[in-house]
Amino acid sequence: MKRAGEPGKRRVERRTVDLSSYPDLVVIYLGMRVNILSGLKTVLGFGNEIAKAVAARPDGLLLHEPIIFSVFPMHAGMRQYWRDFESLERWARSEPHRRWWHNFLRDSGGTGFWHEAYFMRGGMEAVYDDMVRDLGFLRFAPIVPARGPMFSARERVRREGAPSAEPVLIEKDLYE
Repeated sequence: MKRAGEPGKRRVERRTVDLSSYPDLVVIYLGMRVNILSGLKTVLGFGNEIAKAVAARPDGLLLHEPIIFSVFPMHAGMRQYWRDFESLERWARSEPHRRWWHNFLRDSGGTGFWHEAYFMRGGMEAVYDDMVRDLGFLRFAPIVPARGPMFSARERVRREGAPSAEPVLIEKDLYE
C-alpha cells in the first residue's frame, strides 16, 4: 500500500480563501455570443478594447479573467471580481464602457450580450440582450422584459441609494 508522498499517489491539497476583507465583493460574468456572421467582427473587435480598459486598472476591479464559452458559435466573455457594487457601477457608467454600452443598445452588431452578477451580501441580477439561445438564469427562472424597474442593474438587485454616476442611457431614450 502506497502512502501519501510516495510516487504515483499523493493527498489532495485543499485550499480555500478568507473573504472577510471583501464584505461587498461582486462577481460578474459577462458574455458576448455571435448570432450572425457579421457578429464575429463585433466580438473580436472588443478584445483589444477590453484589454486596454483592464490594463488601465479601474478603481475597484480586483481581478479580470477572460473566458471562451464556445468556439462555434463564438461565445467569449469574462469573469470579474469587484470590490463593491459602487465601483462596478461607476466604471460601467464611465468611458469607455459608456460608449460601448450606448452603441450596443442601439445596434448589437450581430451579437447577443449577457451578464450575471452575484453579491457577497446577497442577491443576484442578470440581463440578456439579443440572446438567441437561453443560458444561465434564463433556463429556469421566469423571464420578464428588462423594462421599468428591471431596466437597470441597481434596480434589479434592489440596491438602495443614489447611483454612483449618470446612467449610460435612460429607458425612454432607448425605446422612443
